[in-house]
Amino acid sequence: MKTYNIDVDCANCANLMEDAAKKTPGVKNATVNFMALKMNVEFEEGADEKKVMKQVLKNCRKVESDCNIEF
Repeated sequence: MKTYNIDVDCANCANLMEDAAKKTPGVKNATVNFMALKMNVEFEEGADEKKVMKQVLKNCRKVESDCNIEF
């Protein structure tokens, strides 16, 4: 599991980001802590973490256009 710093404006948006991350291929599980501005991501075995995280960010921006994930 890896932890990433995120930039998101509200708790509801953080929940939307979490849902978007969980639906991304290569992600086994994801949790977002809005108060700490952190996203924990557990990857599927053999997943290319950088490619998966680029897709996670793309999917998150579909639900919250000004969010960011530092990876």
